[in-house]
Amino acid sequence: MVLSAQFPDTRDLRLLYAPLEALLGRSQELVRGLLGKFSLGGRDYEIDGFRFVGPYAGHDPIHLGFFAGVHGDEPAGCAALVEFLLALVREPKRAAGYELWVYPVVNPTGIEDGTRENRAKKDLNREFWRGSSQPEVKLIEAELRDRRFQGLITLHSDDTCDGIYGYTHGRTLDEALLRPALLAAERLLPRDCRETIDGFSAKEGMISDCFKGVLSAPPEQKPQPFDLIFETPAKAPFKDQVAATVAALDSVIANYRGFIAHAQNL
Repeated sequence: MVLSAQFPDTRDLRLLYAPLEALLGRSQELVRGLLGKFSLGGRDYEIDGFRFVGPYAGHDPIHLGFFAGVHGDEPAGCAALVEFLLALVREPKRAAGYELWVYPVVNPTGIEDGTRENRAKKDLNREFWRGSSQPEVKLIEAELRDRRFQGLITLHSDDTCDGIYGYTHGRTLDEALLRPALLAAERLLPRDCRETIDGFSAKEGMISDCFKGVLSAPPEQKPQPFDLIFETPAKAPFKDQVAATVAALDSVIANYRGFIAHAQNL
């Protein structure tokens, strides 16, 4: 895996997206789209999405959604999603059989301010599917309902931990995907193996419970998609957080492809 030599200031979305912008029009697989706009304090803000379509693999594309920057003071996930897309453009076969929708910055005002909350002082990761008035949440909820993803991955960083960990929501498939993802990321960063993480019981860096209101699939969607939350230690070197996250994402798409192939052969 080759990472960019330098990471841009993630508070400036023009710089963050510049490497991807340079590829648009040159890469048939990568397309940029506008999820939506909202206004605040006389300024307009956008939430962007990028679609990457991997090579045909003999079946309908598997639709996955990737989200980062829900908290504005956790930029590593934003940079990781950009790096992930750059790696896929260099080697499209890594995404064979997939149509991936990538949203590097869910909370643009929080990213701009470097704050966990958005500029309205709301923690967006406690607002989903609770009738929120926040425009960012409304836009993402509409996108989730429209796309009906088969899997979701949300990226975060935790400044209270010293290692990687993740949430599985108590689902068997989520655990089966997170376990090898943690192993892949563990080559770059240690795992948080405490019995209690973020106030929840944990085992081998996996938490089955979760906070209410986190970014997740529409509650009425049937069947529910796999839904992973991957966390890096915010105090670790930035480049290591990015590299570990990209390794985890590669693991998830490789292993989920295997689950789909097995199910089709049953």
